[in-house]
Amino acid sequence: MNITLLLTLGAPIVIVLSIVYLDKFKEPTDLILKTFFIGILLCIPAGVLNDLLIDSYEQSYRAGLTEESLKFLVLYFYIRTQTAFDEPMDAIVYGTIISLGFATLENFSYVYYISSEAESLNTAILRSMSAIPLHATCGIIMGYFFGLHAFLNSKLALLQSIVIPVGIHASYNYLTGSQDLLWFYFLFAVMAYARHLHTKISDLQLEKNSEQERKTI
Repeated sequence: MNITLLLTLGAPIVIVLSIVYLDKFKEPTDLILKTFFIGILLCIPAGVLNDLLIDSYEQSYRAGLTEESLKFLVLYFYIRTQTAFDEPMDAIVYGTIISLGFATLENFSYVYYISSEAESLNTAILRSMSAIPLHATCGIIMGYFFGLHAFLNSKLALLQSIVIPVGIHASYNYLTGSQDLLWFYFLFAVMAYARHLHTKISDLQLEKNSEQERKTI
């Protein structure tokens, strides 16, 4: 396997494995894999919607709405109904897996179909440090607030679980069109925020002897 392919596929998969490993109460392997592949399949409707809504690079911020909304729908209509979804950390785990399933195929497309052969390695390196962490960050943040909604019945958290990731993704896409490194500082800040949210839930999880909590929705 060459370095370009290793970076293209490895970056999102390493983050998925890290999120799964850091979960005290491990999720079923079959549901992890199903969720990852559902994330991959989301690239199809996302591509159709983005083609309809985005006419130029200046409008790429609109992808934040289409892509994060599709991920949210999977979390709400599929993951929420699963028996294994029984504590707040699960929302973060599955939210991140959905996002990185999507990011894996999107990454492959950018590296091997949109970039020229001469640019493919540079594209893989850049995206492994930018777009992939961005998708992971949105998944963690979406999952954090969705978990608050699912287990504390917070309607405000439900709104936050979709609005905040959409806003982050749209802002990131908009900032990448500028000529400075503002997008980098923005990404660093939201990654730090996502890490903070993950740590909060992780610390609470470490205090528990079992993961089962009653869903309120």
